[in-house]
Amino acid sequence: MNKKEEILGLVITDGVGYRNFCLSSFLEKATDDFNKIIIYSGLPKEIYDLSDYNNVEVVELPVFVEPFKTWFWRKFKEVAHLQNHKENFGINDNLNANRSLANSNRGRATRLIYTITSIFHSEKNNLFFEKKQKQTLHTHSVTKFCEDKLIEQKPDLLFFTHQRPPYVVPLVDAAEKLNIKTGSFIFSWDNLASKGRMAATFDFYFVWSDLMKEELMHFYPNTDINRVKVVGTPQFEPYVLKRYQRDKVEFFNKFNLDPNLKTLCFSCGDVSTSKNDPLYIEVIAEAILNKSISSNVNFLVRTSPAEDPDRFKYLQEKFPFIIWNFPKWELARMDHPEPWSQRIPTMDDLADLRMILENSDLGINMCSTMSLDFMQFDKPVINPVFGNSENGLYNDQRFLKYAHYKRVVESNSVSIAKNKEELINSINHQLKNPDERKLERQKLLNLQIGKPLLDTGKRITEQLLDEIK
Repeated sequence: MNKKEEILGLVITDGVGYRNFCLSSFLEKATDDFNKIIIYSGLPKEIYDLSDYNNVEVVELPVFVEPFKTWFWRKFKEVAHLQNHKENFGINDNLNANRSLANSNRGRATRLIYTITSIFHSEKNNLFFEKKQKQTLHTHSVTKFCEDKLIEQKPDLLFFTHQRPPYVVPLVDAAEKLNIKTGSFIFSWDNLASKGRMAATFDFYFVWSDLMKEELMHFYPNTDINRVKVVGTPQFEPYVLKRYQRDKVEFFNKFNLDPNLKTLCFSCGDVSTSKNDPLYIEVIAEAILNKSISSNVNFLVRTSPAEDPDRFKYLQEKFPFIIWNFPKWELARMDHPEPWSQRIPTMDDLADLRMILENSDLGINMCSTMSLDFMQFDKPVINPVFGNSENGLYNDQRFLKYAHYKRVVESNSVSIAKNKEELINSINHQLKNPDERKLERQKLLNLQIGKPLLDTGKRITEQLLDEIK
């Protein structure tokens, strides 16, 4: 394809956006098809290796510290959105979780917002709150910085790789002032049906699947359906790229595993939502020691890249036979309102992850996206959820009622374990019957990811070119 005379503004807000759009095939396809790409980055400029590209420029966005008045109207918008859709279990769960008893200005303001939005929470109200939020930023120094850069560089459109971070709003506001088209990729499978309001209203949206398109139209009914395009997701595309492929011998050598044994992999969430992960790891380790698991196995644990693995230190000491994979995500900086967003993945880590997914025999996690990752390699999945509202454990069984995961449960594509016995029995059964849910796994992937993994970058690039025409 001949290079077009267009300039793409690519907005990367965090490490996962960097992974999805810089470590997939997207950037190489986009640099072929656009005259120039300007990355507006919420990450430090120096983390980008652009030695293979001569038409990519990086603009490091200033760290945006949200003023109280901006936070106030954003909070209005987000709580009103939750109030408007509280019939949805996950959204109602977030609505209740965000209530505040704090005796601070923000605590008192939050209680006032909850009171007012219990009455005024229509979509029309939400758009009014969003307008007020943007008005507080019209003269902000970060908005002025963004406006100056957009005037200087003249991108044809801005493509946001994440629709939720509040610190992108100054850039959206600046683009609207200059009549530059904006679009967003819906970041994750649970964002629409379980999370809060988007950071802003965009001109167009790219979604994973027809299912996600339906969700977007439900939660944002003023959206023009013709401005929502199904493109799949680059999140899993590295699994079909040769640059990340490694052989099985390297897998066993890299992680010091016995090649004669089957491998269990437990993948952790971060402490905010997977508080029971240490318990699940301990239950599995004890079962290996007391031979409750019917065959000898390797036990590999991959921690979350969103946190330091300190909470697992006692398990490392107690069970030295557990093999640990600590993701190679480097913390770029601490001075940020959301430090987790500054963790940057490496190509080596993607190769490690691909090896783990392809060569493990069973994936175990607490209702995370990693269930889909394992399914990409047709691996059986178990979701342990021991906690409920009665037994004193962190209540992770409630996630089974979240819209995105309720579909997983109903699909019968995973095994749900609500206690120790169910977990150990499921491990033994799935190791002996790995193909039992094969068809169900494929049906779920087809539902959640609407396009093939191969050529996802090319597909997104072509749709962006169409948006410019």
